[in-house]
Amino acid sequence: MNFPIDSYLIDKALLLPLIHATILGLIIGFERERVGKSVGKRTFSLVVLGSCLFTLISVEVFPDNPVRIASQIVSGIGFLGVGVIWRHKGKGVHGITTAADMWVSAAIGMAVATRLYLTATLTTLLILLVLRIPKKSEEAEPEED
Repeated sequence: MNFPIDSYLIDKALLLPLIHATILGLIIGFERERVGKSVGKRTFSLVVLGSCLFTLISVEVFPDNPVRIASQIVSGIGFLGVGVIWRHKGKGVHGITTAADMWVSAAIGMAVATRLYLTATLTTLLILLVLRIPKKSEEAEPEED
C-alpha cells in the first residue's frame, strides 16, 4: 500500500493547533463549570476545537478564499448561543454571558488555526479575567447571566 508521506507530515503539523485549541477551550470550560454553569469544559473545548478545525480546513483546502468557511463559523456559533439563552419568568434572561463566551471561544479557535497562538492564549486569559468581574457592577443589567 502506498502511503502518501507528505500528506501524513502535513496532517501531523496540523495536530499542534488542534491540541492547543482544545486546551484553551478546556480552560474556559473549567472556569464556567467552577461557577456552576451548565455549559462547561466539554462544550467549550468542542467549540474552540471545531472552529479551529474548520479554519484549518478553510486555509489548507481553500487558500484562495478561506473567508467563506470562517464566516459560517460565526453563524454556527450564533445558533449554539441561542440555545444557551433562556428567559425565566420574573427573573430576566439567563445565559447571555455563556453565549458571549462561546462566541469569543470560536474566535480563539480561529486564531489558533491561523497560528496566532499568543493572541489566542492572551484572549483566553482575558476571558478568565472578565468572568471574574462581579455581576453587581454598575453596568450590569439585572437580566444578565
